[in-house]
Amino acid sequence: MITVTVDDLPTLAGKDLGYSRWVRVDQAKIDQFADATDDHQWIHVDPVRAKEGPFGGTIAHGYLTLSLAPGLLQSVVKVEGMKHGVNYGCNKVRFPSPVPVDSDVRLHAAVAGVEEVGGGVQMTLDLTIEARDATKPACVAQVVYRYFA
Repeated sequence: MITVTVDDLPTLAGKDLGYSRWVRVDQAKIDQFADATDDHQWIHVDPVRAKEGPFGGTIAHGYLTLSLAPGLLQSVVKVEGMKHGVNYGCNKVRFPSPVPVDSDVRLHAAVAGVEEVGGGVQMTLDLTIEARDATKPACVAQVVYRYFA
């Protein structure tokens, strides 16, 4: 894990931050996400029907996979000395392959850029979320965070 202050964020520009811990995506997590988003499509929440579907079982929602990024990122980089930080948005998001139920996923992060913004620092990260033993990433995203000192 890398620990920096808001003032030190510019030193991370262009750096590979490494990998997060692994986290399990089980059916309970998928069901909770379905309830929170009201997206109960059968490929996510009906194990019996999904077994006969295109993926051979239920899969995580793409946005569930993306939503794991902030928590996983905390095991990669810690920004200290800030009043607050916010997810500012995404420049690009793609879901190249599904995350089957009971997969372990982890995040890889690299800093695409860092710039000053009114009263704080904006960091743009290139993220890849992968499922263990998968041949393609589950999610690739360029995300933007803002940190205020």
